[in-house]
Amino acid sequence: MSSQEKLVMIVEDDDSVLEFLEHVVGKEGFQVEKIQYGDKAMSRIKKVIPALVILDLMLPRYGGFDILRELQAEGLASIPIVVITGRYTDKSTQEMIRSESNVAEFIEKPIQPMVLISTLHHILKTKSPHSA
Repeated sequence: MSSQEKLVMIVEDDDSVLEFLEHVVGKEGFQVEKIQYGDKAMSRIKKVIPALVILDLMLPRYGGFDILRELQAEGLASIPIVVITGRYTDKSTQEMIRSESNVAEFIEKPIQPMVLISTLHHILKTKSPHSA
């Protein structure tokens, strides 16, 4: 399936990281929507139902864990979530996060573009528009 048919929502509060992620994801042909605040993310996710959410755990006002749990409760647990964080997390915490039903992957910052790209295409079963 074409990446152009897939909407990826990026929920990240850091402007520079948000712009970086938008560039990397958009370059792969995905439709991109970006949101900086967790409280606004939930209403938007419910409205547009993205194919995948890239979610920073540490957000102002309404955190990533809250969004993970609310998506499960709202019946939107089928939306895969790629969790990103710049905060140090030990192995047991990473495993706890990965064990959430809607978490498809956990990536620590700084994010390597090729790792993110490969993860997105794998989860969404798409191919890069740049591959021959």
